[in-house]
Amino acid sequence: MPKQRISDQIAAKLEAMIANGELKPGERLPAERELAAQLDVSRPSLREAIGRLNSKGLLNTRRGGGTYVCGGLEPSFVDPLLALLKELPESRFDVLEIRHALEGTAAYYAALRSTEEDKENIRRCFRNMIERHGSPDPMDEARADAEFHLAIVEASHNLVLLHVMRGLFTLLQSSISHNLDKLYTLPRVFDPLSKQHERLMDAIIEGDPEKARSAAQAHMVLVEESLQQIYREQGRWQRALRDITPNSED
Repeated sequence: MPKQRISDQIAAKLEAMIANGELKPGERLPAERELAAQLDVSRPSLREAIGRLNSKGLLNTRRGGGTYVCGGLEPSFVDPLLALLKELPESRFDVLEIRHALEGTAAYYAALRSTEEDKENIRRCFRNMIERHGSPDPMDEARADAEFHLAIVEASHNLVLLHVMRGLFTLLQSSISHNLDKLYTLPRVFDPLSKQHERLMDAIIEGDPEKARSAAQAHMVLVEESLQQIYREQGRWQRALRDITPNSED
C-alpha cells in the first residue's frame, strides 16, 4: 500500500480540526510560518495541503489577506428544510422538538467528557451572552446564545452531534430570527432564561450528567413555550388589526 504523502496527512489533520470545531467557520488560520511550526511540517507541504482544502471548499485563501475557514459548512439537510419552513412555518416547532432531545444528550455527554479547556470556553460564552444583553441589536444576544449552546455540544466530543446541531441553529436563525430577538427583550423571559443557562453551565462544570440533561431539557421547554406565546400574541394582534382596518376612516 503506497505511503500517504505528507501534504495529504496535513490536509487530513486540518480537516479534522475543522470537523471537530477546533477551527471554526470564519476563523483565520495562523500565519503560514507559525502554523507550519505548530504542526511540525515544512511550509511547502503545508501550502500544498491548504491548496487541497481550498479546492474542497473548506478553506479560502485571500490574496494578501490570509486563509480562512469557510462559512456555510452546515449539513446538506439544511437547504431542503429551509424550503419546508418557508412553506410550512409551523414546522419550526418541529425543529425545537428535535433540539429538545439533542441538547439533553449533548449536555449529558458534556458533563461526562468536557476538558478544562471546554469548561472555560463554556464560561466565556456564558459571560459573552450576559454582556450582550441590552445590545442595540437583540440578535447579537441570540447569536451569543447559539454560541453558548454550541460550546456545550463541542464539549460533548461527538462530531455527528456537533454537525447536526450547527445545522439546526442555522435553521432556527434563518426561520425565526425576528422572534428569537424577542426572547431577550422581554424581562419575563430573559430572567428565567439566564438562570437556566447558569444552572446548565454549573451542572456541566460539576460533572453531573443527569443534572445537566435535566437542566437542558427544562431550558428547551421554556424556550418553546415562550416562542409559542409570542406567536399567539402576534396572531391576536394581527387578527385585531384586520378587524379594525376596514372600518378605519384614517
